[in-house]
Amino acid sequence: MRADARRNHQRLVREAAVAFAEHGEGASLDDIAKRAGVGSGTLYRHFPTRQALLEAVYADRIEEIAARGHELADRLPAGDALVEWLAELGERMIQVRALKALLGSAVTDDGGSAVLTECGTSVKDSAARLVEAAQRHGAVRGDVEPIEVLRLVHGVATASELSGGNAECIRRYLSLLTDGLRPTAGRPD
Repeated sequence: MRADARRNHQRLVREAAVAFAEHGEGASLDDIAKRAGVGSGTLYRHFPTRQALLEAVYADRIEEIAARGHELADRLPAGDALVEWLAELGERMIQVRALKALLGSAVTDDGGSAVLTECGTSVKDSAARLVEAAQRHGAVRGDVEPIEVLRLVHGVATASELSGGNAECIRRYLSLLTDGLRPTAGRPD
């Protein structure tokens, strides 16, 4: 890609992220092009469909989320790393409108496009690493599957949106959730 085309691409992705955060996934594509300082034709040359633009915006964010899980796993005790990653994941899902829906699609077996499937694999791998480490250290029940944890944090993000969608709410709901993930006497691991 030529340098000017690369800059246009980056501006479009950056401005689309802002527009989608403000207006959801239905944000005006013409407005996004104007914000980026390019014409609509340039937008459609880079992103022939709305879905392609959404994926370009969110693929980077989903990959960042996955990478953050690995960073936390390397830096924090296993149980703390999982809880912190889930909190950050939930916060990001409510900070950027439509990310929650796309992330939900990305972690299913029929995630749609190759981009979302690849992103879903990255997030599932990160979740598996964190959950399995927490299980080895006795911080999470042995019968918990990583995909279940991802689905639960998706639900926590939805519940948090109903309560105003702030970080404190996410962390409160996650503490209630993680209490249920911990092993207890008399319950199967």
